[in-house]
Amino acid sequence: MAEEALEQLRLSTVVFVPAARPPHKRGASLASFDDRIEMVRRALLGNARLSVSDVEGRRPDVSYTIDTVRMFRRERPGEKLCLIVGSDSLAQLATWKSPDELLSECEFVVAPRPGFTVEQAEPRFRDRVRLLDMPSLDVSSSDIRERVRLGRSIRYLVPSEVEAYIREKNLYR
Repeated sequence: MAEEALEQLRLSTVVFVPAARPPHKRGASLASFDDRIEMVRRALLGNARLSVSDVEGRRPDVSYTIDTVRMFRRERPGEKLCLIVGSDSLAQLATWKSPDELLSECEFVVAPRPGFTVEQAEPRFRDRVRLLDMPSLDVSSSDIRERVRLGRSIRYLVPSEVEAYIREKNLYR
């Protein structure tokens, strides 16, 4: 998704921003924020145009995307700012904090996800997003966590450095 966005949107960089305390995943079995930051860092090794930010981990409370986007807007005035999500997230956008303001603050870019279409989003959002032209990949973080929990292979679903880290730290067991 990030590579397609770099190419299609002519971006100079893509910054991954893991949520420290995601409001939609309260009670979910997530790895620690530090572990998730490290897994993203390892996944991005060797690609200087991709980076990870720990900005949401420095917040004392729940992570809201609108706050993060506004922070990036303040820190990078004049730069093109895109928020890249899967179509599964777009389908839930109405439940996010300040969704209309979020769409005004940045270009909302949507990548296809199996089982989710733009038509599933509220009508007021549909014409305010840009779609990436790319194949829909049926790989999700929840599926990967479940495969690990069941002792199944995640080879080729995540970079080998991430797979090794998950094993090393005994995550998702």
